Amino acid sequence: MFTEYRPTRGYDEYFSAFDQPRSSLQPLLSSLGQLGLAELNRNHAAAGMLLKRLGATFRLNDSGNKGVERILPFDPLPRLIGLADWQRLEQGLVQRLEAIDQFLGDVYGPQKILNDGVVPRADVESSQGWRPEMRDFQPPLGKWCHVSGLDLVRDGEGTWRVLEDNLRCPSGVAYFLENRRVMKRMFPSLFSGRTVQPIDDYPSHLLQTLRELAPWTDNPKVVLLTPGVFNSAYFEHSYLAQQMGIQLVEGRDLLCQEDRVWMRSTSGLEPVDVIYRRIDDDFLDPAVFRSDSMLGVRGLMGAYRAGRVAIANAPGTGVADDKQIYAYVPEMIRYYLGEEPIIENVPTYLCSRPDDQAYVLAHLGELVVKAVAEAGGYGMLIGPHASQAEIADFAGKIKADPRNYIAQPTLELSTVPSLSEGELFPCHVDLRPYVLRGKGAWISPGGLTRVALRRGSLVVNSSQGGGCKDTWIVDESSAQELVPC
Repeated sequence: MFTEYRPTRGYDEYFSAFDQPRSSLQPLLSSLGQLGLAELNRNHAAAGMLLKRLGATFRLNDSGNKGVERILPFDPLPRLIGLADWQRLEQGLVQRLEAIDQFLGDVYGPQKILNDGVVPRADVESSQGWRPEMRDFQPPLGKWCHVSGLDLVRDGEGTWRVLEDNLRCPSGVAYFLENRRVMKRMFPSLFSGRTVQPIDDYPSHLLQTLRELAPWTDNPKVVLLTPGVFNSAYFEHSYLAQQMGIQLVEGRDLLCQEDRVWMRSTSGLEPVDVIYRRIDDDFLDPAVFRSDSMLGVRGLMGAYRAGRVAIANAPGTGVADDKQIYAYVPEMIRYYLGEEPIIENVPTYLCSRPDDQAYVLAHLGELVVKAVAEAGGYGMLIGPHASQAEIADFAGKIKADPRNYIAQPTLELSTVPSLSEGELFPCHVDLRPYVLRGKGAWISPGGLTRVALRRGSLVVNSSQGGGCKDTWIVDESSAQELVPC
């Protein structure tokens, strides 16, 4: 099946540099060989139809495809991560989020890290995610980031690095869960001979985390606040609400009276204790943020400050989502925890620094340049794949607004075999694990592996032609048959 497969330079997660299968992959490769490429393609097509019936779509909102619904492309060759490797990543994720949480509590409180000059005050207060309205506020449990999705990559040497921190409304978990459901249904033979850690208890862990944010009641009422059906991630909003058994609400379904949030229902008003919000800060409360917002709830921030409702994630977390602030997270870990980072950042140049900017402008053809507040693969320049006109255009943008751009080396992201045009091809991948933090911390075993299905592409975002894979955390020391996953 892999006779014609040729890993590109860098780190391939199925094969070594000498095109030899990695020993931990032998059972899976044997199962794939028995399945055969033709059958794999047939089952792959059937999996696409199943996802369509399940409604696992996302909505494109760019100018050329506004409102178009698409199935998130699914690749059937799973990505495997060994248990020992994964346990080290878990430690690194918990460490990173603890430091970020302390940073948020500090910058909205005493601002010691700013006064000590570890993080420049100007970089924080110029961030689009900075919310001065949150100064001197203490969120429930002292936690700001309750649901996080950190993007990890493996470089050309196979070393794990953090690429981005997603701390406001991280998306993709519904596809992560549905990928496993589809794999078990369409490719059951691939699980033979392995114990794969289960993931289908994520909704129960999420609900428990949300309930822990309301210690003032023994039976908190939790709702999921969505912008509505036209949002690109609406499938996920409705999916998670259904899986948790909670109400999916829009802003018009809620109202605030006497510093309490209430939900309109057929039996009258019901008190709400916790809001899992899937809308940005700007739209949460028109009395505090954008006055023209039709998506939020007037008076919500008053109830929040009064301690009568919890919001996950806390407003203001977006300042740590800023790609400029990302560059300082290793220093946050040293400053707050007195530890060295377990998972390092990707080396990053800040164009707001004169020396960094000069280097970036001189090497644009070699670097990846990102706008600090953009997402979804937009606002990027991939230097080695860019035209001279595109490079010149970005040089002008950097000079005009240096605070808005960072640059990073063009990493040789690790590859995993994927179906591309009916053939097996090495495609670049990243990984988004999901971390829940209430009274404790829980990390999804694995996460959403996003894959750049366009040959030669480094862009994994669904809006840019990317897809996803199932991610297996496997115990390499076990040769048992699979337990239900």
